[in-house]
Amino acid sequence: MSRHISNYKVTNILTMPPPLLVSSAKLTPARISAIRRQAAVFCFIACAIFFSASTAAVPAMGMGYEPKYPADYKHFDYVNPEAPDKGGLVLMGLGAFDSLNPYLLKGISASGLGMLVFESLLEKSMDEPFSAYGLIADDFSLAEDGLSATFHINPLARFSDGDAITAYDVKYSFDTLMSKVAHPQFRVYYGDVDSATVIDELTVRFDFKNKNRELHLIIGEIPIFSKKWAGDQPFDKIADVKPIASGPYLVDKYERGKSIRYVKNPDYWAKDLPVRSGMFNYEAITYKYYKDSTIALEGFKAGEFDFFFENHSKRWARSHVGPNYENGEIRKTELAHSNNAGMQGFAFNTRRDKFSDVRVRRALSLAYDFEWANSKLFYNQYVRAGSYFSNSELAAEGVPQGKELALLEPYRDQLPEALFTRPWEPATTLPPHSLRGNLIQARDLLAEAGWTIQDGVLKNQQGEVFILDILLVQKGFDRIIAPFAHNLKKLGIETNYRTVDPSLYKRRLDTFDFDMVVTSFSSSVSPGNEMMSMFHSSSAELKGSNNLPGINSPVVDALLQAVIQAKDREEVVVASRALDRVLLYGEYLVPNWYINVHRIAYWDKFGIPETQPLYYDPISWLLKAWWIKDTGEQLK
Repeated sequence: MSRHISNYKVTNILTMPPPLLVSSAKLTPARISAIRRQAAVFCFIACAIFFSASTAAVPAMGMGYEPKYPADYKHFDYVNPEAPDKGGLVLMGLGAFDSLNPYLLKGISASGLGMLVFESLLEKSMDEPFSAYGLIADDFSLAEDGLSATFHINPLARFSDGDAITAYDVKYSFDTLMSKVAHPQFRVYYGDVDSATVIDELTVRFDFKNKNRELHLIIGEIPIFSKKWAGDQPFDKIADVKPIASGPYLVDKYERGKSIRYVKNPDYWAKDLPVRSGMFNYEAITYKYYKDSTIALEGFKAGEFDFFFENHSKRWARSHVGPNYENGEIRKTELAHSNNAGMQGFAFNTRRDKFSDVRVRRALSLAYDFEWANSKLFYNQYVRAGSYFSNSELAAEGVPQGKELALLEPYRDQLPEALFTRPWEPATTLPPHSLRGNLIQARDLLAEAGWTIQDGVLKNQQGEVFILDILLVQKGFDRIIAPFAHNLKKLGIETNYRTVDPSLYKRRLDTFDFDMVVTSFSSSVSPGNEMMSMFHSSSAELKGSNNLPGINSPVVDALLQAVIQAKDREEVVVASRALDRVLLYGEYLVPNWYINVHRIAYWDKFGIPETQPLYYDPISWLLKAWWIKDTGEQLK
């Protein structure tokens, strides 16, 4: 579609008979049939007008490939369309929550809100790199010039109060999320979207500022909510108002900071669509909150909740034991995945002067002995992270060559020469390297940067003492930090670390009030706009962004655009490898580790689909596709 529609086309559309609008009364099979017949006629006429200058309107699109599922698909492979719809699921929440609005900077929203309560225009497939299928939108198209995308709303789509979901609701949702009352991350994520325009009751067009290979799919992820939710109140003042849902569940009851219960919406409009077949098979879902994961594990083993996603190697090796594991009441397993593992590490806050010099950051990284930690603390379960795209073809390899070298060449004078001559590697103590040798190298780098040991402590030329404060939120992480702090002590660095409650932790991260934190950068196997909030200079000072290190680099900005605007998979790979290489040489964090399996434990009450997805997190698959077996248990 062209960026602008002529007045002639608009006039003709607006003077056509309007589509049949559905009342808030319950939909009978006869009414549904009538709606579908009239909607099909209207859609045929509308599509002939709207999409004449577009790629054809379709119910699904893939990122540079044909979607896996044909137009007449019945369900995704990783669900069971015959799964029973009964029973209750109880999950763990960590810390506390104080908000029912997941789209604000202020406060901590309750677990599950985004997935269970709010629906989006499109649904991503878990067994494709990046494909999206119609949900609230029953078809959509990308303009030939790549500067707009148009979505047609399924006439059956309803909010939980019975109101039809219209193009006006889509525009309202977009405008609200892009305003200053919402979390600033949305203004970054959808930064290339210029505007949303209502074409008619069931058609909305998004115009783009720039061509972006994935923006038409990304805008399809936007959550849709009703204007009635806020009513007469400002959007940022409705933290305690139960949402008017577009998704499969409703907020039933909650006790702030302790628990929240969702119940299945009996009138959920999309339950019979192929995109939702076999999904959300629980009558109720409850989150019980625990102060930390160690306490939570004991609650899990006692049967207080049903599923545990483990991310601690020691607990996985030593604590997931007991009679219920031995008798099979609790199942313990590892699920393989093909996810981009991203990067986890101890992130420096480069906004602070002492971390502004890359030599200082590299010096501190040399003090971390991963090999010792993996052997002594992690039971050799992990692989050292050496890329921001670990476990994927997007990771930089060797030295830049060919198209990657050509992409980097214009920025040679802004990059270290070593980037072009040798691959970046994390510090290692594997022979011929050693911790002693690494610490000597670290001492020399610190001296070059103006930091020397004076009276047993590290000081700069102004006599300022180098003190490192590490902010933690997960109990048990101190055992990982302690040996790191011990090594830093040999360099004259005093290291303090403490665990704070989640609310304080979030506030300090949102305002970048820290020296160092443990963080992770994750993206899909088809990375794109999500990285703007992680690495782009526009997010470096944006409160609440994911750019915790404060990365502010014109080269990184340019390479991000190269990734986002790539025309095909080859260009994505080339640009991602170049970006990876530049980030690694920036030494923005001390790389940690990754694992290519999901470690889970669950009570033996679930039915599980035979086919496992490729690109997924286990909680999402559990919520969307598992079900309760016929155990005779009462609803929780």
